[in-house]
Amino acid sequence: DTVTEEDDTPPEPEPLDPDVQARLERDALLAESDWTQVADAPVDKAAWAAYRSLLRDVPQQSGFPADITWPTKP
Repeated sequence: DTVTEEDDTPPEPEPLDPDVQARLERDALLAESDWTQVADAPVDKAAWAAYRSLLRDVPQQSGFPADITWPTKP
């Protein structure tokens, strides 16, 4: 007879697909910069709008999702 011990360690989570991971990161960066587009934000709205547009275009980059050139925050 073999005695087995129960392992209470949770299973490792499945790794996210690189496409999904990249889109999650992009979405987080967009969410972090939402405030820049409100009417009274004390920032250069045009520069932030351009940055946000580049973020939305990340999935269209030729190397996506393995080779991403992330835009620089204004």
